[in-house]
Amino acid sequence: MNKKQKKMLIRIIIAAVLIVVFSLLPAEGYLRFVLFMIPYLVIGYDILKKAFKGILNKQVFDENFLMAVATVGAILLGDYSEGVAVMLFYQIGELFQSYAVGKSRRNISELMDIRPDYANIEKDGTLEQVDPDEVEIGTIIVVQPGEKVPIDGVITEGTSTLNTSALTGESLPRDAKAGDEVISGCINMTGLLKIRTTKEFGESTVSKILELVENSSSRKSKSENFISKFAKYYTPAVCYGALALAFIPPIVLLIMGKSAMWGDWIYRALTFLVISCPCALVISIPLSFFAGIGGASNQGILVKGSNYLETLAQTKYVVFDKTGTMTQGVFEVSGIHHNKMPDEKLLEYAALAECSSSHPISKSLQKAYGKPIDRNRVTDIEEISGNGVIAKVDGVSVAAGNTKLMNRLGIAYQDCHHVGTVVHMAIDGKYAGHILISDIIKPHAKEAIAELKKAGISKTVMLTGDSKRVADQVAGELGIQEVYSELLPADKVSRVEELLNQKSEKAKLAFVGDGINDAPVLSRADIGIAMGALGSDAAIEAADIVLMDDDPLKISKAIKIARKCIRIVYENIYFAIGIKILCLILGALGIANMWVAIFADVGVMILAVLNAIRTLFVKNL
Repeated sequence: MNKKQKKMLIRIIIAAVLIVVFSLLPAEGYLRFVLFMIPYLVIGYDILKKAFKGILNKQVFDENFLMAVATVGAILLGDYSEGVAVMLFYQIGELFQSYAVGKSRRNISELMDIRPDYANIEKDGTLEQVDPDEVEIGTIIVVQPGEKVPIDGVITEGTSTLNTSALTGESLPRDAKAGDEVISGCINMTGLLKIRTTKEFGESTVSKILELVENSSSRKSKSENFISKFAKYYTPAVCYGALALAFIPPIVLLIMGKSAMWGDWIYRALTFLVISCPCALVISIPLSFFAGIGGASNQGILVKGSNYLETLAQTKYVVFDKTGTMTQGVFEVSGIHHNKMPDEKLLEYAALAECSSSHPISKSLQKAYGKPIDRNRVTDIEEISGNGVIAKVDGVSVAAGNTKLMNRLGIAYQDCHHVGTVVHMAIDGKYAGHILISDIIKPHAKEAIAELKKAGISKTVMLTGDSKRVADQVAGELGIQEVYSELLPADKVSRVEELLNQKSEKAKLAFVGDGINDAPVLSRADIGIAMGALGSDAAIEAADIVLMDDDPLKISKAIKIARKCIRIVYENIYFAIGIKILCLILGALGIANMWVAIFADVGVMILAVLNAIRTLFVKNL
């Protein structure tokens, strides 16, 4: 509890004790009025103050005005204990709501704590703390154990483990060493790291995340907008209805020559006002979405607004990019075939022959070789564009490349029956086997597709620029229903538009991607989901939802969170409106008293708020 909530709790306790004590005293008349005004002012002075300010600002019709009129009216009718009790229970509901909002806000507050306050720069052998905004790209910064990484960069020196839980929701620390990319917001747990910055602070991951979260509340869902408009017209309507209930029936009775019973009808009107207070809807609906966004962020899923949460709940089609989304986007040597010399020796020849190339395939060969490259052993390097490389390694002629290179050299080769990029090798003019390099499927990718099907997703589709053979193999292994290969970025947009035209208006389509060429598709889909940790800035900017740890399994979790959130929203709408309509009818007929009104207002609000904060508890979804 914060200080404000503690003060309110103290006021509630004092007012409750005074109400009990004064109810037991035999005081009558003005003395009883004065005694009950003490707890009333203790518990309700701020409501009266807000109601008065609302009248002065010509913003009369809100819950403060309703509570002020209802309680003051009850006291003027002589129902002192009921008038004070209504204000007491209303404030109990407000305290409960404040605590619930604080709890849901805490998840986002924890995320806000990732903002670093400073960066360390080494000058003349000593560390100097500077504002992260002042650090330029390419600067070497020092991050000591226990400190936050302030800016995105590449480790140039040191090894450590990084706590990324605030960003990804993943509790396990990650190892980091020289050459690894690190993102801002992580906490350095063990060794000292030197990092060369690759972005300015304003463009770094931590700044982007905080900007997304801070702006999320401005994007309202249809349900929230409906409730706001509903309250705007509903509150004045019930005020005028209460006024009519207080005066029209007594006047009609007078015309008919009967007793007007002014006190009875005014009491009914005041009861009507308390019942009609729209707190349960106005508070619980935004709170449900806020709790959903907070619960999702705690799981490493950033939702840019409640409108996207609402759209995600209606998703029936999920379309994936392949490389970097369902696969790791990291090419590795996955097999060596048809070779007579040892695997290690063939790899050594390939890595040395490719040593001058910066191509990802060359880097994969050098990584698999795993030893320092001695360029002095390599001579006569000839790189043939679109074919491969010819060089001499230790005086031995080595050719490494594709089938075009083998045909060019007139060397018979063996086809590979596995899917991936094949590097054919020829040593001294004779075929020596081939090395298979593949993009590795992400560990949870297959499970992610299965979970989406369990969640009721009717169609899964994969779009990729890769070859048909590779695309079909990956889609088949993962269980994806449709696959379209050899696509340009513009082709992906066209395919998504075709799928959008095929589906019904209620069913929504989500696209999941990570690369800069996915940005147009992310924008075109009903809902765009970006892989945030390794994804491009353009993809994250274009997406509506960002998965901070690149785990495709989080897609189904995000959909389940969204559906749970929307289910709770509609439960609260139906429950609150249903109870209020029933109690309003009973109040107008004189059957419901002020205690029923308290339940219809405060009781329903507390139950709705309790229901709303269930969205925070999403770990077992």
